Amino acid sequence: MKILNIYTDGACSGNQNSNNIGGWGAILEYGSHKKEIYGGEYNTTNNRMEMTALLESLKAIKSDGQTIRVFSDSSYLMDCFRQKWYLKWQNNGWKTSSGTGVENKDLWVELIEFLPKHKISFFRVKGHINPDKPGFDLSKLYEKFVSWNGKDFSKEEFIYITRMNNRADELANQWKNDQEK
Repeated sequence: MKILNIYTDGACSGNQNSNNIGGWGAILEYGSHKKEIYGGEYNTTNNRMEMTALLESLKAIKSDGQTIRVFSDSSYLMDCFRQKWYLKWQNNGWKTSSGTGVENKDLWVELIEFLPKHKISFFRVKGHINPDKPGFDLSKLYEKFVSWNGKDFSKEEFIYITRMNNRADELANQWKNDQEK
C-alpha cells in the first residue's frame, strides 16, 4: 500500500500585529508523484497558516481511505492530533481546560472532519534546518526527531523529510513575498 506523505508549513510576517500577511505551503507526495500547493491571507496568524496548509492538503486528496503521514514543524498542530486535544475541546463545548474558547475553532472543526476519512499519522519535525550546510551536525537533530516520532525513520529519511519541509516553508514564503511586491 502506498503512503501519501504531506509536508506542511505556515508563516506570518508581523504575526502579532493587526495588519500582517501570512502564507502556507504544502507538498503532497504519493510514490513518485509530487504536488506543491500554496497560498495565504492577510491579517492572520502563524498558527492559522500552519493549520491551513494541512487543511488545503487534505482538501486536495481525491479519494477517501488513504494512509497519510503528515510532517510539520508546528507543535501546536501536531500535539493537537497526537495528544487528541480536540476530543477534550469537543467534550468541553470547545473550551480549553482554563475555560476560554478554543482559538481557530473554525479550522479545527474542518480538519477534524478528515480524521475518519483516512488513516492519518502525525510527525513533528524541527523547522528551518539546512541539512546540506557544511559541517552541520545532524546527529542531535535526528535524535530529537526520533524522540518526538519513534524509531521508524532512518537518518536518511529524516534528512529527506527535513528537505521537504524546507521546501514547504519556501512555498509558504513565496505567496507572502509575491504579495509584498
